[in-house]
Amino acid sequence: MKIDLTDTTSSKINKALIQGRRAIGTPAVGMVLTLVLVTDEENAYDALKAANDASREHPSRKLVVIKRVSRSARDRAKPRLDAEVRLGVEAGTGETVVLRLYGEVIDHAQSVVLPLLLPDAPVVVWWAVNAPVNPAKDPLGTLAQRRVTDTYAAEHPIKELKSRAAVYTPGDTDLAWARITPWRSMLAAALDQVDCAVTEVEVEGEELNASGELLGMWLADRLHVPVKRTVSAGPGLTSVRMETDCGPITLKRLDGTLATLSIEGQPDRAVALNRRDTSELIAEELRRLDPDEIYASALRYGVEKLSDASGQAEPTPEPAPAPAAKRAPAKKAASK
Repeated sequence: MKIDLTDTTSSKINKALIQGRRAIGTPAVGMVLTLVLVTDEENAYDALKAANDASREHPSRKLVVIKRVSRSARDRAKPRLDAEVRLGVEAGTGETVVLRLYGEVIDHAQSVVLPLLLPDAPVVVWWAVNAPVNPAKDPLGTLAQRRVTDTYAAEHPIKELKSRAAVYTPGDTDLAWARITPWRSMLAAALDQVDCAVTEVEVEGEELNASGELLGMWLADRLHVPVKRTVSAGPGLTSVRMETDCGPITLKRLDGTLATLSIEGQPDRAVALNRRDTSELIAEELRRLDPDEIYASALRYGVEKLSDASGQAEPTPEPAPAPAAKRAPAKKAASK
């Protein structure tokens, strides 16, 4: 069911939601959170599709905020709010309200969204594109317990990572971090199989790949060893090589789907390591609404401390290796 509202208000949208639920015969609301999706018209379809797919695991009210007028033309546009209320099959699992803001209303998006939030339910804000410099200080970000950005979509991902580290606030997270969850789990599991100390690490992936930088920072932060970033043709991350005092451990993925795990003294193993869809990444982030301390620690380690053969990072002295008696904290590193 779809209800179109032109030049409307938040009060009228709420009434349309109630009338729509009654019309389709589902007055009971079983939604667990409100997902505020901030995007533009060009990316709205893909972002909403990902949110709808994620809602199968997390039934939610999805509020899609689309700012239709550029900042330079804002003063010339008449303030207006248009909305589409979608319920039933049109909305996935839960409810969807697409909000199109014009003119001065763009500067007051939080006033439009606030009356539409589910009562006594967590709020998550996801900026699919054009994330603010400081999500926690953004008017919409102040409404949320969890703020999701995507460094991969930024024009300058490495600069974006540095900016995120400078303004990090508990509750911030990044889809670039969710993309490396399978890599982190696989590497931690590999270290659990050996009793060796890691001496250095090399992370290989596409140039200016935010996930590759985050993986390198996580390994350096958790293992206290030098990490080198090198560039490959991709797709995405392609290889991690950990040098240990028992021989190298290598996890290599060349096709974006299947990886090979090599451990000294053991036969090579093929492991599934698919590049995941955005819907899977969003679903993962919605599983936890508490601050991600592992992400915060890795982010604050600093991308500039990684040794980068491509010259993208600023060269700095490599961190001193951990004492020889200290073993790699594999199990602790795997926790998120």
